[in-house]
Amino acid sequence: MLRNVTLQDAEAIKEIYNYYVETSVANLEEHIVDLTYIENQIETITKDFPWLVFEDENEIVGFAYASSWKNRSGYNKTAQVTVYLKNDVTKKGIGSQLYKQLIDRLEKTDLHVLIGGISLPNEASVRLHEKFGFEKVAHFKQTGFKFNKWVDVGYWQLIINQNKK
Repeated sequence: MLRNVTLQDAEAIKEIYNYYVETSVANLEEHIVDLTYIENQIETITKDFPWLVFEDENEIVGFAYASSWKNRSGYNKTAQVTVYLKNDVTKKGIGSQLYKQLIDRLEKTDLHVLIGGISLPNEASVRLHEKFGFEKVAHFKQTGFKFNKWVDVGYWQLIINQNKK
């Protein structure tokens, strides 16, 4: 079941997020986050943007949200989008369901551009973004560093609401 996030989801979100912090370069955070950090993120982000969770049999197995791209006012029509899945539920279409609902909601706002940042290589994330029409617009070499190695980062963008200003 897809629904809006609540603060009660913070523990499950923390567990999903920290899995990638500890095991993957898909997330370039190097230190696990605590519950207060996730709660603060939920409270801050949901003031302006949607944050969705996917619940299966009373367990949060994925989440997706939008957030500010940059803090300068000239970027206020652009948002960064993010999706995470519990590591054992990939390839079940949950990420696609989350992203579809997130994008649908964002298309009803005054946003113009959605941006997804992807640590490379990450074929699953690239496929997900391109499935929804995102196009690769940037490739930064060796901009991240984790697990004692350099990581490239690519950016994909989707232009929505083309006729709105």
